[in-house]
Order: sequence, then structure tokens, then C-alpha cells
Amino acid sequence: MRWIKVKDYEELSEKAAEILMKQLESKPDSVIGLATGGTPIGMYQQLVSRYERGDISFARVTAFNLDEYIGMGKEQPESFHAYMEHHFFGHVDLSETSRHIPDGMAENLEEACEAYEADIQASGGIDLQVVGIGQNGHIGFNEPGTSFQSRTHVTELSASTRRANAKYFNGKEMPEQAITMGLQTIMKARSIVLLAYGHEKRKALDQLRTGTITESFPASCLHEHPNVTVLYGEESEGED
Repeated sequence: MRWIKVKDYEELSEKAAEILMKQLESKPDSVIGLATGGTPIGMYQQLVSRYERGDISFARVTAFNLDEYIGMGKEQPESFHAYMEHHFFGHVDLSETSRHIPDGMAENLEEACEAYEADIQASGGIDLQVVGIGQNGHIGFNEPGTSFQSRTHVTELSASTRRANAKYFNGKEMPEQAITMGLQTIMKARSIVLLAYGHEKRKALDQLRTGTITESFPASCLHEHPNVTVLYGEESEGED
């Protein structure tokens, strides 16, 4: 596990974008796994800027997102479909047929999970997976206690996760469940980049650094992966 400390959020975003760009330079038809939340937004802004300058193309890329809320339609602004369209997909040349996000409105959720796994396998597997980390150590929406052998599945969101994500719902009721890539699915990626920024992530990162591997701290499974980069940092005094 390679740890890289950044001086500020801009540097984290730049370094994350550079890692993804290098992946596409070496393999233009890469399969990339993408994350949502506050931390990756800067990375997406960087990638969009580089695309607009003509430095990068996503025309041959296939993308798989980590998760989506159950009961959340694509058109709803709080959905991860809407997030990705707003921050990334709507601004680059990534084909609509190559964008994959779990279907939180599927009539048969179990079948939707199996189909998502099958699509990942049919693509040849994920080359580079971007993840974040929750305060309780979750990656994707794999909450503490999730089996390291888990594949794409329906998960109950913990109280701490719902509290942390409530800010994105502007007082609206937040879903209690989501579809998420499982830990085994994430670990099959050929390389993984974990993005963590902010003092509220310090405790989780400190626990990750201990090297203790336990299903009560889902991110600890990353210690068993041969190619993980952690980009991390905190706000300086007075930084918003």
C-alpha cells in the first residue's frame, strides 16, 4: 500500500487525475471504476478540463460506478446517476453505452446485482478502481461486517453513513438501502486508488494504517491487494 500525503485538496484532485490519465495513456480502452461523494469532485473537474484541452479522450473507456441508492430514479438530483452526469459524464466523450451505474429502481434487485457483476466480467474486469473511505471504514457502501467475499449486493446503510450523506439530501428523507459493488468485486480490480480528504477521515486512516485486517473495518481488505495507492490530506488551519 502506497501512501501519498497532499498539501491541499487541489493537489489531491490533480494527483488522482494524473493517475487516471496515465492509466488511459497506457491502455486507452481501460475499464475504470468510479466513486461519488464530495472527495472525487475535484478529480472529475480536473479530468473534464484536460478533456476540454484535448489532452485526454474517454471514447474507448468503459466505466462502472460503485453504487446507487435503492428507490432513487436517474432523474432525481440526489441519485448517483445525476451526480455523474453533472460532474463528469455530461462533459466528456464517454459513450452512454459504456457508462454503468447500478439500477436502484430494478424490480428484481437480486437479478440487477447479478447482471452488474456479469457486465463487469464481460468487460474484462476493472483496470483501475477509485474508492473513498467512510468514517466507519466502509468502501463503496460495504458497511462494517460485510464479508470480504461479497459481490455486488443490496446493503443496509448504517446510521453513521446516513448522517454523513444527509447533507446531500437538503432535508429530504434519505434511502436506507443501496446497491453496491462488493468487497471481492472491488478487490478484483487490477489497481485501486483511495481518496481521503478532511480531518473527519483521520480516525479511519489511522485505523487503516495499523494493518489490522478485519471485516469490522471493510477498508482493511485493501491490505491484501498488491496495488493500492492512498491519496490523503487535511484542511489547513482556516481552510474551508
